[in-house]
Amino acid sequence: MSGRFHLNGYERFTQKAIIAINIAQGESRRLGHQYVGTEQILLGLVGEGSGFTAQFLTSVGVNLENAQIEVEKIIGRGKGNTPLDIPYTPRAKQVLELSVEQSRQLNVNYVGTEHLLLGILEEGGGAGVRVLENLGVDLVSLEQRLRSALT
Repeated sequence: MSGRFHLNGYERFTQKAIIAINIAQGESRRLGHQYVGTEQILLGLVGEGSGFTAQFLTSVGVNLENAQIEVEKIIGRGKGNTPLDIPYTPRAKQVLELSVEQSRQLNVNYVGTEHLLLGILEEGGGAGVRVLENLGVDLVSLEQRLRSALT
């Protein structure tokens, strides 16, 4: 991954988590935004496609197409001119930090896509959570099922 992603503990991110972050950056560009927010991280998790979290989200009715539509409804399209080094919103930075903390709490030595989803849920106030809510996902149940699957 490029130098765009600086976070203590980054070296612990799995390949699928890195792919999800790269997809999030691509979604930001696709939408013409000047930032990566929690909604783009969610799109990255779904868009990664093959990992546990993508399959988990699919099992509750979240797929890339319906998530992209919902993101666009909530935040719209930007004006383009997405910078090469796309900055993270404060909420997205918090999600990344929370994902590292979640992996520590679960006593694993890596940060996977499942930890990124837990970070989105724990942060709780970003557009990523609104996308899930608007798609009819019961967030409490989702988090309980996710934590149960990880223990």
